[in-house]
Parts: sequence; structure tokens; C-alpha cells
Amino acid sequence: MFEQQKIQDVFKEVDVEPNIGLSDKEAKERLEKNGPNAFQEKKAKTKLQMFLSQLRDPMIYILFGAVVISLFLKEVSDAVIILAVILLNAVIGMVQESKAEKSLEALKKLSSPTALVRRNGVPIEVPAADLVPGDIVLLEAGRIIPADLRLINTVNMKVEESALTGESVPVQKDAEFIAKGEVTLGDRLNMAYLSTSVAYGRGEGVVVKTGMETEIGKIAKMISESVDEMTPLQKRLGDLGKLLGILAVVLCVTLFVVALVQGRDIMEMLLTAISLAVAAIPEGLPAVVTIVLALGVQRMVKVHTIVRKLPAVETLGSVSIVCSDKTGTLTQNKMTVTKVYVDDTLKQVDGLNYDTDKLFIDGFVLCTDASIEGNSRLGDPTELALLDMGLFYGINKKSLEASDPRINELAFDSDRKMMTTVHKASSGKVIAYTKGAMDRIINNCNEIMINGTIRPITDEDKVKIQAAAKEMASMALRVLALAIKLEDDSATESNLVFAGLVGMIDPPRPEAKDAVTIFKGASVTTIMITGDHIDTAYAIAKELGIVEREDQCITGDTLNHMSQEQLNTAVPNLRVFARVSPENKVMIVNAFRSHGHIVSMTGDGVNDAPSLKAADIGVAMGITGTDVAKGAADMVLTDDNFATIQKAIEEGRNIYNNIKKSVLFLLSSNLGEIITMFVAIIAGLASPLKAIHILWVNLITDSLPGLALGVDTGDPDIMKQAPRDPKESLFANGGLAITIFFGCVIGGITLGAFLATPIAMLLDAGQSITLANLKAVMADESIYVQCQTYAFTTLAVSQLFNAIGMRNLNRSVFRFNHLENKMMIIAFVIGILLQVAVTEIDVLIEVFGTMELSIREWLSLIALSTAPIWFHELFVLIKFIKKKAA
Repeated sequence: MFEQQKIQDVFKEVDVEPNIGLSDKEAKERLEKNGPNAFQEKKAKTKLQMFLSQLRDPMIYILFGAVVISLFLKEVSDAVIILAVILLNAVIGMVQESKAEKSLEALKKLSSPTALVRRNGVPIEVPAADLVPGDIVLLEAGRIIPADLRLINTVNMKVEESALTGESVPVQKDAEFIAKGEVTLGDRLNMAYLSTSVAYGRGEGVVVKTGMETEIGKIAKMISESVDEMTPLQKRLGDLGKLLGILAVVLCVTLFVVALVQGRDIMEMLLTAISLAVAAIPEGLPAVVTIVLALGVQRMVKVHTIVRKLPAVETLGSVSIVCSDKTGTLTQNKMTVTKVYVDDTLKQVDGLNYDTDKLFIDGFVLCTDASIEGNSRLGDPTELALLDMGLFYGINKKSLEASDPRINELAFDSDRKMMTTVHKASSGKVIAYTKGAMDRIINNCNEIMINGTIRPITDEDKVKIQAAAKEMASMALRVLALAIKLEDDSATESNLVFAGLVGMIDPPRPEAKDAVTIFKGASVTTIMITGDHIDTAYAIAKELGIVEREDQCITGDTLNHMSQEQLNTAVPNLRVFARVSPENKVMIVNAFRSHGHIVSMTGDGVNDAPSLKAADIGVAMGITGTDVAKGAADMVLTDDNFATIQKAIEEGRNIYNNIKKSVLFLLSSNLGEIITMFVAIIAGLASPLKAIHILWVNLITDSLPGLALGVDTGDPDIMKQAPRDPKESLFANGGLAITIFFGCVIGGITLGAFLATPIAMLLDAGQSITLANLKAVMADESIYVQCQTYAFTTLAVSQLFNAIGMRNLNRSVFRFNHLENKMMIIAFVIGILLQVAVTEIDVLIEVFGTMELSIREWLSLIALSTAPIWFHELFVLIKFIKKKAA
């Protein structure tokens, strides 16, 4: 609004006399009315709140129910084991997410602590928080803008706005500019916004907005109002927890009905029902998934990615849209001279020869106010690019100025669009260099230098120069011209000798193009969202392979006149969004999400924070990124490299696959337990397993192989596949069949082990195998204990073998490289040793109600327990035959 008003109209609206400023009394009254120039802070979560948030999960609720019932039945050991896994899961999640949201804190730090204002006609320093609308703020190079200002006076003033708008170079400000209608933030040349900084020149501005009313304040509000949504895996596990809870209740009710029909003891059946409920709930699943995600986070660090929130790891596997900021993410965030026009020829910058092009190179180096000293780079990015060009040819500005000192100058002016420096060369001659806009320079030239020879400039020369400039502009290059003047120390900018042109751009990262190509092969679309001009954005996007046609680009001005629904319709055909505002970015993210896409948004500036929060995965830059962007993001790239996003998505896909393998393994194992228990009890037999047996298997012998599956090696072809559908069930692509198939295998052999002794005894005695006879044999306590020990051992060991096969259901286990997953070998060995312990150590035998087993018994039970491996081989063979037949 203020950008469309004349300066005098702004003074009237904010009621201030610019030469005097506000009085102390008026400033105090306005401060009381408007409030401080600060942000409303979002209350950070306490450690206790973070801990309790980890417990809000249906599966955790069910486990708490099991604890209560176990305590009621005085099964203290069961209750302790379940509580231990609940606490482990919560602590791991809390530690990973222990950093409270720092978005608004970082925004607060961005505001200038003090500001130089004119009050009572005198310049004074005041706390930035005390600024009010109407204050006259004095600005100079290096100052941070302390509020939103309507500029009232500017002298060669440039403002660094990249963190707010994404503009790659400082913006030339002009207090006299008046916008014709609505324009984007980057095009408001008479405005300066909170958190940006003065890069060059000086000026004055009147405060028009403070605190939450500023453009940065609006971003702060958007961040605080955003709601964190559940990730696909969280939703799947939540649904699974509810399903398993219903299953547990149904099984318990069914058992009670069976107990009444069979005339069994109610308390005995209650204990058995709890055992069955425990079998239905994979107690180790929350911990396994949390630990696998945590281990995945450590793997992500190796590919230069810090994950702030655990679930973000698996969400990466579903990402189908990568929205990326241009400046500093897809590009190097460093203006670089790439083309030159000299001696009537347009060529690459490395095509110069210092011996013949000395005046051209020296002129561009000397006619600057920037400096490079070691790692210190001070000045305008365009001038720094000229110094880099000189350094490429071994020319250091400081050394050059020592031999060719500056004796006169005419500073850059936005009206002239030129600057001139005069130097006394080491030869004793005086030479002036003038650099600036091509059209202004060429109009002031009456001669041209070609191959060291100076002659009058012709219309034909001017046409060629303009054609070269136009060609460079078509490549989105920023064009600067250079002219010289010999033996004149007056710094006048007339009767100049044209020397040449340079074209510069913030070039793409070399590895970004490869990443875009890999994304295409993985059916992931790269979208460029930038505050830069559309021609620059299009040129970079085309070079990277993001865009093919200009009609795939759109500007923020166009977006401002579109509704969310209109953008939703148009977005499938768009690839580049230029000159966009923070609100535009959120609209873009929501538009892609409306088509069912999982959207990753990358960025580094304050202006990126709302869209980082709105996206499914917000990815901030670790080096150039602002604290605001990092605080709003789910992940931070420590190397600011777009290609790292590709590696992170690849890791995310593999981690999800591993989690799915772990889940299917644990569920098939638990289904085996359910089948064992339910079939035996429905048949009227005694319980094959105690509740503590099931807990031991679920939490100890199951969890280690589950973790081993979670850290399995990745699929080398994972980035040749399409992203996973976020609505896809954990049981998709044959997952349900796998779970049921191997659950039946495990349940069948466990029941076989449970009934092996009584069947053998009946056969030896020549008696028929009936339920009545089986129950009669197991009425003997010692025989019953042996039966349970056999079932317990077979269940535990068979699940260890099942885990090995679950690594890959498309290949024979005899073709696995088992050394690739050393953790699986360790888990298998530990699982066997732990199972031996509960049947051989007296204290554990007492706790678990087992008996000692002989070597022969162990060998027999292990042989039986290998059944999942042989069925795995059969499964693979059937798939192979089907594939060949097709």
C-alpha cells in the first residue's frame, strides 16, 4: 500500500514532520497504543510435554492396558517388561526431538537491537523494540533495517533482501519511486523491510509497520499458526495399532465365550486371554520403529543431512515433488562472470589473454569499491564477481591499486547508472575507467578499442555491441560495460573509448543437474521457486533440465490474481515460480499437495520459513540458511547442496523399505503366536505359551532381528522406482499375504512342537490321537512344562530364521551376502544364546517356567525351526516360475 503513495501522503498518514520526527511524548503514546516492535513468542514445549507427546499412540495405550491387567493378576514381571519398552520408546523419541521449535526466537534475533532515529529534531539511538509508526529512521551501509519503512531519501542505497525475497543481488532503492498498482516485495523499490540490511549507500525512511504487522511479522504468524501433520508411517502405524487393539479385544471376548462354553475356570481363562492379547500386540514394534528411525538419522548424517524430527526420515520415501529455492540451493550463491565481449567477439571468460586484454581486465578490477582479502569478501556481489575474474588471471586488486593508485573518482549514481575511477598507471600515464549500464556507456562513447587500436566508433559497432548484450541478456546474464579515457584526470564521463562487456550470473551447482536427472528417473519432479526475475529463473532452470518451455514459468504477480483453486488446476503444468512472496510459496506447496503429492520444500531465507512448515518435508540449508529457516524445517543440509536432497530421498526410501520389512516380520511372528494360542485353546487344550514367554519373544528375540532388518543394506535400484503412494498400506504389494503365510508357518510348527511329546507318548502306548487323550497326557505337570518349553523354544528360534528370509523375498537366502548385514548375524547368535539361557540357567528356568533341554532336543527343535527358511525358498521359487511364465 505505502509503495503506491507519494512521500508527502505517507507523512500525513503517519502524522509526522520529517525534519523533526516524533516527540518523546508522542512516541511513548504510540508505543502504548501499538505495542512494542517485537514478535509474539510461541511458548516452547517443556521436556515433560515432549516426553508425554511420545506416548500419544494407540499401540502405547494398549500396552498400558496390558500393564494394568498384568498388575491386577499379580504378573509383575510381565508388567515391568512392558513398561520398560514403553519408556525406552518415549525416551528415544524425546531425545531426538529435544530441540524446541526455535523459529520465532530466531526471527526475534533478526530484528535490529537498536535504531538511529530522529526525535525532537535530533538523531538518537533507541532500542528497536521502541520504534513506532511515524519514527524517522536514519540508514547507512551495514545497518539492519529495524522495521518496515517507506523510504523518504536515498543516496546510492542498495539493500540486501535475499533472506526475505530470494533476490540474489542487493536491490537499488529509490525513494522517489511510486508503484503503479500492486507489486511483489522485490519490486517495491521505495520500501525497506525489517531484517534486511543496507549493503551500500545511505538513506532515511519513515516507519509504517512494526512487530507482527511487518512482512517478517506476517511470516512469524504463518509459522506459529501452522499445524504439524502426521506422516504416512505415523498414520499407518496408528491405524495398525487401532486394528490390533480391536483384534485383542475380539480375541479376549471370544475366549471368555469359549471358557463359559467349555466350563473352564474364569480366572485361568482371564490370564490366558491376557496372554492372547499380548500375542496380538507386537510390544517391540514401537521401540523397533523408533530405533530404526533413529539409526536412519545417523545414516543421514553421512550424507550431510541432519534430521530434526524422526518421522521425516520415512516421509522422504514418498516425496514426489521437490520444491527448491534457486539462490544458494540450485545455484552457487556467487555472481560469476561467464561471458565477455571484447575485440568485436563474444566468448567465454576463460578465452581472454591478459597480455592483450590487460586494459579490459584491469579496468573492471580497479573500477570497483569491493575487496577480497583471504576469506573476507566485502562489497556488491557484481563487483566481487569482477574481482574474481581478475583473480582468475592472477590480478589482485590490492596489488594492482598499489601500482596504479586511484587519484580521482565519480561514485555510482542511480540516475547516471555509471561509476568512474581515475588511476595513475605505473608507466606514469593517467587512465580513467568507467563501468555501468551498456546503454549509458555506449551513448557516451565516441571511440572504440579493438585489438589495442583506438578508432572512431561507428553505428555498425554499436549494433554489434547491442546484439552481444542482447544475446547475453537472453542467457539471463547481468551485463556491464567498460569504457576508458586516456590522459584525463577530471573523471568526466564523455568522449569515452568503448572497451567491452562482461556478462555475469549466479551459476548452477555442477552436481544439481545430475540430481535433477536422477529425480526424473525416480518419478520425482523438481520445481524451482525463487524471488529472482523470471528470465534469470528460466535460464537456470532450463540449464538444469527442470523446464523445457517458457509457458512452464509463472510470476508472483500472476499468482496474486489467482485463487488457490485456480492454482491447483494450473500447477501440474508449471515448473518455475519467479518473483514470489512467502504467501505465494505456501499456496504453491498446497497446490501440489492437492493432487496427492508428498512435497519437499527447500530454502534458506526467512521468506522460505512458512512454506518449509507447510510442506510435508521442509529442508533448510545449513551453511547459508537463516536460523528461522532451520527452525521451521524438518531437515537441514549441512553442505547446502541440492544433490544431497537426492541422496537423502534415496536413504529415506531405503529406510522405509527396511521399516516395512521389520513390521511384516514382527506381525508375521505375532500372527504365529496368535494361531498357536487360539487354535490350542479353541480345541480345549491347555495354553501352549505363558504370557511371559510371549513377552520375551516379542521384546527380546524378536526385537534384535527386527532392528537388524531395519538397518539392512539399501536397494541399488531404489531410485529407478516411482515414489511410494502415501496412502499405500504397509500390507500393499503382497505384504498381507506374506504376513499370513509366514504366520501360519510359525504357528503350525510351534503347535507341532507343543504336541510332539504327547503324540509320541500316545503312539508309543498304541493309543489313538484324540483331544481327550492329548489333554489326559498333558495333565501331567512335568509333561505340560516340557510341551510349553518345546513350543516356546520353537517359536523363538523359528522367528530368528524367519528374520533371515525377510531380508529379501525375491532372492534365495543361499544367494544373500550375509556379511552385508552383520547385525543380523549378531542378532541371530544373541537370540539363540538368550533362548538357551532360559532353558539352562536355574534362575531363568524358575522365572519362565521352563525345563532343561538335552543336545538332542535342541537339535531337533532347531531343525523344526528352520521351516520358515524352506518355505521362503518355496515362495521365491513360485515367484520365479510365475515371472518366467509371464
